[in-house]
Formats: sequence, structure tokens, C-alpha cells
Amino acid sequence: MNKALISLCILSSITATAAFAEHKTVPQTPVKVALMAEQTENFQWLEEVEGKKPLAWVTEKNAHSAAAIKSYEGFETLVDNSLAILNSKDRIPYAERKGEYLYNFWKDENHTRGIYRRTSLTEYVKDVPKWETVLDIDAIAKADDVSWVFKGINCRTPDNTLCFVSLSRGGADATEVREFNLKTKSFVNQGFFLPEAKSDLTWLSQDQVFVATDFGGKEGMTDSGYPSVVKLWQRGDTLDKASFIYQADKSSVAAGAQVLDDGDSQVVLIGDYHTFYTASYFVYIQGKLTELNIPKDAEIKGYFKGNLYLELKSELTSQKLAQGAVVYAPVASLISAKPEYELLSAPSAHSAIAQVAFSKSAVYVNYLEDVKSKLVRFEPKSDNTWVQTPVAFDENGSLTIFDIEQDSDDFYVDYNSFLEPSSLYEVQGKTLAINKLKSLPQQFNAENFVTEQYFATSKDGTQVPYFVVMDKNLKFNGKNPTLLYGYGGFEISLRPKYSATIGKNWLEQGGVYVLSNIRGGGEYGPAWHQAALKQNRHKAYEDFEAIAEDLISRKITSSQHLGIQGGSNGGLLMGAALTRRPELYNAVVCQVPLLDMKRFSQLLAGASWMGEYGNPDIAAEWAYIKTYSPYHNLDKSKKYPKAFFTTSTRDDRVHPGHARKMVAKMESMGIDVLYYENMEGGHAGAANNKQAAELSSLVYAYLLQQLK
Repeated sequence: MNKALISLCILSSITATAAFAEHKTVPQTPVKVALMAEQTENFQWLEEVEGKKPLAWVTEKNAHSAAAIKSYEGFETLVDNSLAILNSKDRIPYAERKGEYLYNFWKDENHTRGIYRRTSLTEYVKDVPKWETVLDIDAIAKADDVSWVFKGINCRTPDNTLCFVSLSRGGADATEVREFNLKTKSFVNQGFFLPEAKSDLTWLSQDQVFVATDFGGKEGMTDSGYPSVVKLWQRGDTLDKASFIYQADKSSVAAGAQVLDDGDSQVVLIGDYHTFYTASYFVYIQGKLTELNIPKDAEIKGYFKGNLYLELKSELTSQKLAQGAVVYAPVASLISAKPEYELLSAPSAHSAIAQVAFSKSAVYVNYLEDVKSKLVRFEPKSDNTWVQTPVAFDENGSLTIFDIEQDSDDFYVDYNSFLEPSSLYEVQGKTLAINKLKSLPQQFNAENFVTEQYFATSKDGTQVPYFVVMDKNLKFNGKNPTLLYGYGGFEISLRPKYSATIGKNWLEQGGVYVLSNIRGGGEYGPAWHQAALKQNRHKAYEDFEAIAEDLISRKITSSQHLGIQGGSNGGLLMGAALTRRPELYNAVVCQVPLLDMKRFSQLLAGASWMGEYGNPDIAAEWAYIKTYSPYHNLDKSKKYPKAFFTTSTRDDRVHPGHARKMVAKMESMGIDVLYYENMEGGHAGAANNKQAAELSSLVYAYLLQQLK
């Protein structure tokens, strides 16, 4: 189990009701008490996700909103554009190496739920490789009569024969896990199997796995809805015979196992994730657990040549090691009373460490310098120093290392920017020679546009970066339809990224696209994130408002033509933007959002995010949370732009009740609003390309209606 599995993101990321023995609130005036009681009585029934009455309400809202938005004259063109992009045969088939094959998951018009397939390296470099289907999710869904969504495959290394396949009903985070044999391309008869739950399985050996799942009873889930117990499971035994290893407290976010292997030795770790940002780790050796003596907020990055690598989220004053630095030490030192760390790299005032990856002979650090990528190889020398060599990529875009393993020095890099389509490169680790394997063709008229980076001055004087993608001949007259996108949370960085859908359905329609890099994200490392935590949440919102005002002052746009968009934590940002400064915007796209911040910790995975927002059941923390909670800050005396809220019935991470209740309350106040809830798709919002095309087209049609 790691933070990627319990994260809010995209991407991602990105879940049961939290149980609190005590509920504390701030003293309220009689009027406020009455108002809160009225809200509960009127709208809390919408939290019953699949109740007959709530779903009837959803159906009615969907029909109204779809009819209103689809009346846009160019709607079908937007859908056709999106579907053509999503189903394009020209897409790069990103692959990961397992043994002699490269594996890829692929969706198109013939495989709407997708196929997991493989090819050889010789074939892969060809323009049209020959692929062999390994797993057909459409066929499995049809045979089982279940709307399965593929959630990943986890294979035992180094032989890569036995794997765990995770399948989700309708795209939820909870999955059914089945053991699969890559050689025979079939599920293992009487192999390891877990029914639907939020689970984590980690290979220890061919016949032993660590399992964290819902064991029921006292060995059930945490308040956040993730596993609290880790056990060791022997092949052939039923799950109830698995051996107990560790149990986290119900108040922890989760417990799980990691097996780290550097090719020569192995470290087995059991993690207790107390909050989203703090954890205790224990080394597991022959049934015994020994705690690592590391900072609770340090993040484990990997294991290389006998050393464990950590990213420091706070300054380590005892050794004068800076916040955001990556350090390392042998495991033996880390279980001692006084660990001794060595420094690999520390960020500067204008940079952050975005990625640390390990090959057979080197460590690679992917930096963000003013939100632009820079890749450096670190080669160890015998005197415990490092030779640093930049890898020759253009530093004006965004790159991601992937499929890097410690059995090889070669790996892959994806590079793109707002106006440059993704290219897939093979990097030869010994020489750092770069070989472009595949490149996505231009899918919109990118030559007509230009990207600029600006800095807005926030309320407290902080300089906040943002990118603008616009027509080369743009008239700075305040009349340009402009979409400002934001997230600002969980140390997630928003980087330049090529999006053919944005290009085709927004830029080519006369729009300007803006990507904000507000505090709360990770664009400048842990300090940038922590600057907007809990009682400082308003800093993220002030940054976002500063960018909106800067766009207007530059005459790129005006309030009449400015729209904003965000999802998940970004949906909370949208709700706060709407209720704080409604006069700044004329369109708001609020997707899979958190909005009722009084109850967020009691809904699905919400308890896991109290490290980000605070605990609303503690009076002092609710005192600041309530100042921005969108659901509690609606004011019928204010004039709001017509906002568009979207969510998914099958989102078991952020409860669809947030968006439902917000819309119901707005309508009760006479506020015009649009709402659309996809019946499957999970936190990502869509389960297949057709749904994704339809949903994104609803968004762009709405924006074009509002802002042109």
C-alpha cells in the first residue's frame, strides 16, 4: 500500500464511512443552527448513493442538463472530435517490459473496455507492431455480465509469470483481484482470489503474498475505508488461515506492505499510514517487525545498492538537511538510535524534485524548475560521491520516466508540452543516448498557438506561476473566452501537457487555456504544498483569484468571458471560487468535487484527507474549514454564474452526495445550475472512451455557451 493507492489524483488516484465517537461543533447562533438542521433535513437523503429516490432525482437533472447543453449547435462535432482522438490508432501504445515482452493496455472502438496485450521489442519499434492479446476485458465483462473496468496488473518479479489482475465494477476503487498466468494467458485455477474490496496484495514469493483487505469484524477497515490489517497468505490456504502480521489503528488511513528489491538484496516493509502525510515503517524479517527510525513525514522513494532513499518533507535540523531533499542510508543505520544520512540532492528556491527513479547502475532525478522538467543522472562513485550528468531533453516541456527497473540501465521517457505531442524515447543508461521510438502526430493546429508563462502576485505577495496557451495573433481586448484550470492540493504538480482534446475542442474554437500552479500543489516542493494546508487553505484560493485578476488586468479576458474548471480537490477549489468571488467568473465546471466540508470526513474516503483539510469535528478546525466550505457559504443574496457540476454514481472515493446536495441547495435558493452524473466511471468519471467523449463534450459545449 502506498500513497498512490489512496490518493485523490487522476489520475489517479484518485472507502467507507468514518465513525466518530464524538461530534463537536462551534457554537452557533439560533439562526445558523436552524439553517444547518434545515440543510440536513432537506438534502442529506441524496447521500444514499443508489437509493431509488436519489437516482430518480439524478435522472431528472441529467435529462435537463443534457438537453440544455446539447442544444449547442456544434455539440456533435465536439463529440466526434473527442472520440476520434480517444480511439485514434496513432496514439502511442505506452508499454512496460516484463521479461521478453512489452505489455500495453489499449482501448478503441472495438475494445471499449480494453485489452491487455503484448509484443516483442523488435515489433514494438515498428510503425504498426503485431500485438498478441493476453486479456480481453470486454470478453470477461460479457461472460460475467458485469461492467468490469481494468484497474491494473501486478506481476511477481523477476520471472513475471504470476500476476494479480484487479477488476472494478463500473470503475470504482474497490476491486476484485484474481491471479493470472501470463504464460498461459489464463486465470489460475484455485489461485489467489479476493472478492470486491479495497485491497492490497504484495508478492513475497511464488507461494506467499502479503494481503491487506477487509477481513471483517475487528480486522476490518480504517475510518478512511482502507485495510487496517496486513497478513501473510500461503498458497492453498483459505484467507481466514492467513497469518497476522500487523494491525493499524482505525484512525489511521491504511496499512500495507512493500517489497523493495535492488537486484542484490531485498527489504520487506510494513507501513502504517497514520495520516495522508505521516507513516511508521517496520522492517519485516522472519516474522519480526523492527521500526525504522526515520521522520514520520518522510516519503520512501526506493532501494538502491543496499540503501533506502527518502524524500524529506520537513527540514532535518540535526544533520542540516533541507526540506525537499532526497537522502539515503543503509537499513541497518535507519533502525539504529541515530541514523546517519547522506545527501543525494536538494532542490533550490525555484525547483522541486518531481521524480526519483533507479536503474541498475544509477539514480535519476527529474526536477521541476519553475514547473519545467530537467532530468539528471546520478552515478555513484566508490568514495560515496556522485557524478551528475544532465540528460539532453528540451527543458521547456514536461517529461516522465517510466518502465525503469534495476535489472537494466536502459529505460523510457515520455516528453511533451502544451503544443508538442507526446514522444516516447528510449534512453541508453550507459551513454545517455536518446532514441525516439514513437511520436504522436499533431492532432490540432498547434502551429497557430503560443505558450507563455506569467506570474501573478497573490494577496500575501507570493509570486504564483501560470501558463497561458493562446492564438499567436490574440487580441488583448478582454473578450477572449478563457478557461482557467486548477487543483492546488496534495502536493500534486500541474505540468505542461499536450491535450489534443483541449486543442481541438477549445483552442481551435477560439478559446484560451490557462494552467494554474497555485500553492497546495507540489510545483515548488513540500513547502509549496504545506503553505496551503489546513488553516492556510485560503492561500490556494487567493492564488487562484490572483491569477484570474492577472488575466483580466492583462486584457487576455474579462469576467464575462472567464471560465474555471477543476476536479476532486480541484472541485473543492471550484466550489470555493464560486462562493468566494462569483463576480470573477461566468462559467464554473466543478467535477467529482468535495463541497460539504462539515461531513467530508464521514463520507467514503474522506477521513484520509483530514491531514490536508483538518478535522471538522474539532471545533477549532471547523472554525477555519467553515470559512471556505462551499456548501455552507452559498448566499441567496449573491448573483452566481450558471455552474456545471459533474460526478459519478460509482465514485467510491469522493462521495457523489457532495455535488448532489450542493446542486439541490442552490436550486432551493433559486440559483440556476446544471448537473450531470455518469452512472459508472468511478472517480475518473467515465468507464470507456464513448462516455469520456460525451462527458468532455458536455463540458466544452457548456463553456462555449457561457463564454463566447
